[in-house]
Amino acid sequence: MLRALALCLPLAALPAAAQERVEVDIELVLAVDVSRSMSPAELEIQRRGYAAALGSEEVFGAIGGGMIGRIALTYVEWAGSHSQTVIVPWTLIETRDQAQEVAETLSGFFLEGMRRTSISEALIYAADSFETNRFDGLRRVIDVSGDGPNNMGRPVLAARDEVVSRGITVNGLPLMTQDDFSARWGIEDLDAYYRDCVIGGPGAFVVPVETWDQFADAVRRKLVLEIAGTAPAAPPERLVPAAGYDCLVGEKLWQRNQIYFSEP
Repeated sequence: MLRALALCLPLAALPAAAQERVEVDIELVLAVDVSRSMSPAELEIQRRGYAAALGSEEVFGAIGGGMIGRIALTYVEWAGSHSQTVIVPWTLIETRDQAQEVAETLSGFFLEGMRRTSISEALIYAADSFETNRFDGLRRVIDVSGDGPNNMGRPVLAARDEVVSRGITVNGLPLMTQDDFSARWGIEDLDAYYRDCVIGGPGAFVVPVETWDQFADAVRRKLVLEIAGTAPAAPPERLVPAAGYDCLVGEKLWQRNQIYFSEP
């Protein structure tokens, strides 16, 4: 009787492990910072930048050029330790219409920013989500973007190392735009921080964004590289620090600036 009942259940009601697995070239998490340091205008630029990239000829060409010719992705906005919001759940992209549907979802509505910055918990959240989707990718990649260092949750190095130990690659899109908020809460060498403290795994790379008018192009270029499984031809010029980089710089900055913030 139980077996017969199970056969009558719709596919969506079955656990992910019981559903038919779908092979893809890459399982890709787009983990996007929406902390309070981002203005409403900047949050909209981010969403529209990703939407434009996913609807572009270059990205769709990279998808079609893969060994299997399809990818799976999810789009997650994050801020503090317990602030992760799924905007696009795990979705198959194989056709132009599927890519456009995801782009339209990203352009459909915009959320307000949330407090704090926990890159570490965003990485763990993203890594865990691979285990519950219905896809089997040749590669698993987390694409994390942000405009500041980790200042909440577990240390970012510990999270990065745990994620990489699961066979996942972490790439970074550090947003190095400047305003009054970043002058107080940000760091000048965010690209080096991402390289030394955030990214990891086979072929991991960083694509810095220095001004918002560069954002859409940077996202498109980064997605093409990730989907194709290649790294940039040459590393960015700004990266400098390496030996002994303090990956707790964000936590120390938070403690130093407590007087400006009401949250303990």
